[in-house]
Order: sequence, then structure tokens, then C-alpha cells
Amino acid sequence: MPARDTRYSKKRLSHPQNTDLPPVLPKSKKKPFPIPLKKILEASRADKKLAEMGKEKPLEAPKNGLLVPDLVPVAYEVLDAWKILIKGVSQLLHVIPVHACSECSEVHVGQTGHDIQNCDGSKNAVRRSFHIWVKGSINDVLLPIESYHQYDPFGTRNTLHGEGTQPIRMMGKKVIDRGGIVEAPPKPPPHSAEVSELDTFRALERFPPPEDSDVVGIAQATLNAYEKVRWGVTKLMRKYTVKACGYCSEVHVGPWGHNAKLCGEFKHQWRDGKHGWQDAVVDEVFPPNYVWHVADPKGPPLKNSLKRFYGKAPAVVELCVHAGAPIPRKYRPMMRLDIVVPDNDEAQLVA
Repeated sequence: MPARDTRYSKKRLSHPQNTDLPPVLPKSKKKPFPIPLKKILEASRADKKLAEMGKEKPLEAPKNGLLVPDLVPVAYEVLDAWKILIKGVSQLLHVIPVHACSECSEVHVGQTGHDIQNCDGSKNAVRRSFHIWVKGSINDVLLPIESYHQYDPFGTRNTLHGEGTQPIRMMGKKVIDRGGIVEAPPKPPPHSAEVSELDTFRALERFPPPEDSDVVGIAQATLNAYEKVRWGVTKLMRKYTVKACGYCSEVHVGPWGHNAKLCGEFKHQWRDGKHGWQDAVVDEVFPPNYVWHVADPKGPPLKNSLKRFYGKAPAVVELCVHAGAPIPRKYRPMMRLDIVVPDNDEAQLVA
């Protein structure tokens, strides 16, 4: 029997034709651990065994309170790309319409909102799960994930009434988290230039609509900045610890989570409002915010009976694609570009 050539199998695995849509996690359950619980327990037993033998486990930066010199340029690159991303999305929102549901977190990029019945907001049974579309904002595209900032991440945990608990935008917190014991510098004014560049507050007012000839270039630059931010956050999170609540969207940068009792999700009464901290993943720090992909922006709205033929993409990617940027190769399988969407009558004949 001839030997099987593994080159083609590896190629199919690295570039699949289609991939499943991102799963929707139920709110009545805890998020799965990014690292299997079995491996966490094995590492804990190994550390305990070393402690019993009297061997001290050496700590490397940044766990010892020092900076990682190689990641300082990466942090600046992420900040610069984040500024470009905010500016590009703000300018594209003047040209490409974005709709958001007033009752749930659904977002849609297109001329009109879709007709897919997947609204889980209040009184959705009365509306048969149809969305109530309103004009979307930049915070519907770039989800505002905030984190409490500590100038000493290894000090006392934050409480609700502690000092230094002013929440700031997650991107700025992630890249300026230094470690060590330092004096807190004076707070800048809330509307200073340094703060406003990292925030989406009134971004549409700060950046005017672009010229028609510049839309495609802005879309490509915005898409490149999005990939740069995601690459940088992934690289930073390999060294710097980030914790996320297993029940809500709270995120905290540091070796352990804060003690502020602010969780109001599933069974929060049993935990007295405390968060269920676990290791965070990149999608929790920089959410992709998946939206339905519209192949024909000038076509009819997406139909609920044909939703299994539609694909999805991150909101920023979908916005840039509608503005004329080429579709990145890594998002093609989830967008299902090779699937021909049938008519309603033909959909019943498809296996």
C-alpha cells in the first residue's frame, strides 16, 4: 500500500474550506477554563511538591515585578495601532451604516438590519425574537472592555472603595501595566489629549468623514491596525497575567483578580457578588464581536430561514470589507464565501 502524502492533509487542516460559527455560551453556566482543569491541578501538585522539598521556584519577569524589556516596544506598537484603529473605524462609520439592537447586544453591518430571529433581549417572545434596530456607534464595533488600574499590581487587591480604582479602557491598561511599587502620578484631566486618543468617547466628532477616494485606503489601514492590535495583545498576554470572570465580562490585569463585589450574573448571590476569576483568553481582552457576513450589501436583508448558509466575521473586518478592503485569508472559512445562498424554495431541498 503506497504511503500517504501528508502534505495535502496538512494543507487542508491549515486552510479549511469552511469552519463552524463561534459558539454562543449559555449565561446559566460558567465559562470553560482556557487550560484544562486536569493540567492546572497537575501544575499545582508539582509546585506543592517543590515547596515541601524546600526548593524555591524562581520567578521570571514580569512575575517578579520587573518589566520584560523585549515587550516594551510591542506595547508602544499596540498603542499606536489602537489609535489608528479608533480613527479608522470612526471615519468608516460616516460612510458604512452599522445597526445595533436596542434590546440585546446584536450588531449588524449593512444598509438595513437583518431579519434573523435571534434576539434574546427583554420581551423577545412578544416580538418573536426579531431585533429592534437603531443606529450603531463605535462602541458597538469596538466593545468597551474596561479594567481597574493599579500602580502596584502585586499590592493589596482593589476593593470597591479603594484608591486607584478608576476604570480605564482595556487597551491602555494592558500595555501600561508596569509592575513594581511606584508612586501614583497625578491624574490627567478627563478630556486631555493623551486620554482621548485611547478612548472612543466622541470619536465620531473628532474625526470628520473621509473623501470618497480615501475610503479604501482607510479601510485597509484600519484592517492592518486591527490585526496589529490583536497580534500585540496575544504576545503581551503570553507573559503578563490577565484574569477574567467566568460568569460576566469583567477583566483584570494582574496576578490575581480584584475583590470588588460587582458580579451580577449567574448565581451571584451564592458568591456574594464576587467574581469567579480564571485565566483570560485574547477574545475576552479584545473581543472580536462577530457579526453576520453580508455578501451583497445592496441586496435584500438576511433571512431567518437561510441563516445556516450565512457566515460570520469580526465587526471591524466586516466594516472594512464593506468599505472596499480585500478579505483576509484567515477569515474566509468562517465567512463561508464558497457557499451559494439558495432561495427560500430551494433551501428545503438542500440536505
